[in-house]
Amino acid sequence: MITFPVAKINLGLNVVEKRPDGYHNLQTVFYPIPIKDALEVFPMDDNFPSAVDCDLKITNISIEGDEQRNLVVRAYQLLKHDFPTLPRIHAHLCKSIPTQAGMGGGSSDCGFMIRLLNDGFGLRLTEQQMMDYAARLGADCAFFIKSTPCYAEGIGEQLHPVSLNLSGWHIAVVRPDIPVPTKEAFSLIRPHYPLKNCREVVMQPVETWRAELTNDFEESVFALHPEIGGFKEQLYKMGATYAAMSGSGSALFGLFREEPPLLEQAFPGMFTFKGVL
Repeated sequence: MITFPVAKINLGLNVVEKRPDGYHNLQTVFYPIPIKDALEVFPMDDNFPSAVDCDLKITNISIEGDEQRNLVVRAYQLLKHDFPTLPRIHAHLCKSIPTQAGMGGGSSDCGFMIRLLNDGFGLRLTEQQMMDYAARLGADCAFFIKSTPCYAEGIGEQLHPVSLNLSGWHIAVVRPDIPVPTKEAFSLIRPHYPLKNCREVVMQPVETWRAELTNDFEESVFALHPEIGGFKEQLYKMGATYAAMSGSGSALFGLFREEPPLLEQAFPGMFTFKGVL
């Protein structure tokens, strides 16, 4: 069984207030984009000498940390607790979504793992039940159960579908080799409500977004790493109708009417992607 977890971008991201539990309430629009990992799962032979129930191998992009703490394994363990008959499995995750980029790669792997286990092993979970499981593992994991445009509130777990269709727009993604720890990005944020909610703005023509759609992390991240702000401006110079940082960074994206030229040459040594939404 194989599935292809997708990346996401944030169309606007506003940190509106700090919560008593130390987290922050957000307002954002999640939009899936065609950068994909590959996640393959198959049952483990009964005689395979493994000390774990979910044997995970990660290839293509190295990920730091214990693989048994990876969200793919934690998703399996969460379902295994409630469905003891779930068989032991091998899982192979081939990473293409950049890490520490604000593109939800780990969360997507988690959500798609839940979907794959549900479909592959007949768990008969509803979409809402899968979303509830995903939300227990990460704030934006539930989005990837749907993987359709959604307005998100709370810490990112309160999802509301939006009828936004960017089909035909060209997208360029640039991920500089500058990790931006989420904790560091949040530490400099001053929570406030925007003049206009991002859900309203994205219903307007894309040509209006540059003036009205904001990512609150850009102010603090660009202050720490001015070169990231420079890369955003470079996307505009290349003809982007709208450009922004995704999530808390460091990936940036641009929306173009026509295919952007010479992306790799404009951003040498960085991860780049271009495609059509």
